[in-house]
Amino acid sequence: DLYRKVFVFRKDPSDAYVVLRAKLEQPLQNFTVCLRSYTDLTRPHSLFSYATKAQDNEILLFKPKPSEYRLYVGGKFVTFRVPEGHGDWEHVCASWESATGIAEFWLNGKPWPRKGLQRGYTVGVEAAILLGQEQDAFGGGFDVYNSFSGELAEVYLWDVGLSPDKMRAAYQSLYLPPAVLAWKSLIYEVKGDVVVKPRLRK
Repeated sequence: DLYRKVFVFRKDPSDAYVVLRAKLEQPLQNFTVCLRSYTDLTRPHSLFSYATKAQDNEILLFKPKPSEYRLYVGGKFVTFRVPEGHGDWEHVCASWESATGIAEFWLNGKPWPRKGLQRGYTVGVEAAILLGQEQDAFGGGFDVYNSFSGELAEVYLWDVGLSPDKMRAAYQSLYLPPAVLAWKSLIYEVKGDVVVKPRLRK
C-alpha cells in the first residue's frame, strides 16, 4: 500500500524504472490510466509504458515537452496541448474505448477536447508495464533521454473507461472502483535508482 507515498526517480537522465504487475485476464477494449507526476524536466519523458511483444507502444502516456501530452494506443498517438505547468504536481487521466475510438484526457480534474484513434483496436494482454522509461522493445530498449526524473504517485489502470465523476474522484484522491493496477495494492519491482518516500505535500 503506497498511500501518501511516491516513487522518487533521482537521476537525470536515468536508466532506472519500476515494473508493475497487473492481473489482466483478457485483451482490453477499454482502459483508463491515471497518475500524478512532479518534475522540472523540459525534455521528452515517459510516464506510463505498457508494451506487448507485438507492439511496444500498446499504451503509452508520454510528455514530449512541457506544453504537450501524448496518448499512444497500439502504436498510434493523439496529442493534447496543455498550459505549461507551474512547478506543481500534475494529475493526468487518459481513457480510450475501442467501440468509438474516443480518447479522453483529463488534467488536474478537467477534461480536454476528446480525440479519436484506433477505433476497433484491441490492446494485447501479456504486457510489460513500466514507470520511468519508454519501451522500444518488450521490457527494454530504453533511450535514457526519454526517461523520467522526478516523483510519481497514485498510478492506476482500469479495464474500463471511468465516468466523469470518477475521473474527478481520481484527481481528488477519493474512493475509486477496483482497478487492474491500484496504488493502494501495487505489486511492483524497482530496477535501479528509485526510492519510495512519503509525499512532501498534499
